[in-house]
Amino acid sequence: MRPVHETATAVRPLLGVSSCLLGAPVRYNGGHSRSRFLTDELDHYVDWLPVCPEAEIGLGVPRPTLRLQRRGGADRVVSSKDGADHTDDLASVADHHVLQLRRADGYILKNKSPSCGLLALPVFSPEGDRVDGKGRGAFAERLTRLLPHLPVEEQGRLSDAALREHFVQRVFAHARLRALLESDWAPRDLVAFHARHKLQLMSHSPEGYRRTGRIAARAGSSDPGEVAAAYTAEFHRALAVRTSRGKHANTLQHVFGMLSPLLDDARRHDLLAAIEDYRTEIAPLSVPVALLRHHCAAEDAGWAHEQTYLRPYPDELRLRHALAV
Repeated sequence: MRPVHETATAVRPLLGVSSCLLGAPVRYNGGHSRSRFLTDELDHYVDWLPVCPEAEIGLGVPRPTLRLQRRGGADRVVSSKDGADHTDDLASVADHHVLQLRRADGYILKNKSPSCGLLALPVFSPEGDRVDGKGRGAFAERLTRLLPHLPVEEQGRLSDAALREHFVQRVFAHARLRALLESDWAPRDLVAFHARHKLQLMSHSPEGYRRTGRIAARAGSSDPGEVAAAYTAEFHRALAVRTSRGKHANTLQHVFGMLSPLLDDARRHDLLAAIEDYRTEIAPLSVPVALLRHHCAAEDAGWAHEQTYLRPYPDELRLRHALAV
């Protein structure tokens, strides 16, 4: 039996990223927006594809600032200096990189950027009045249209422990599925992949788990390409659903039910107490998960021991230690 850390984290994800977040001095003022989480922690476990759309289209460093402006009902990216419209050029950068990005497992965008901002950008009228606060950068808009299943997040939102954990979890799951489907896979391989991800899927979307299961079950009787496309769409749709403390507690109880016949009363009591401490926000998720992993290994509880839910990414990232997760 392969250890859970091999099945869950052996694949190294490829992440697209706004270049300034890795420390490149490409911002409008000649500075950068280095993220220590990306460069000092995540960097050890992923490969990067850095992109700065504004620099790629030749705007220079430093450069005049850009802003979103509503013209004729559409949001355009214009220069604050002369009103030049750079929208189409910025969007085309996503098309230029699309072949590489089809192999990416996620993308991290600079927030508040008229080119890369994903959420809640201010939009102005040609006269300079703010007309909306729901804009999206031109590159970010094109990226998400080209690759709708790609996990994408803004750097600013990654300061939230729950959002950070969710995004990284999706990235590593995306990488594992990509590695499987890029291999010479057989129907049994997809079924085994689905079985290992059962608890992870259930912790986000029980219905998504059932939908993906139905697709995996027909892998031996349907066109492999159609099965792969359908499974990919449903798998990523399920994991995109935000989990909750209640869903996690239910999933932990599910693992406990599998292990319970193998444990004595004292260990059962300890596990139930740890799950309840998590449910009532006394302990972080890492506490009951660590106990479950320990007992799965000690009792050689094969099927449970291989569940990606118990180690969805490298432990060193410490993403389940916060009470907010």
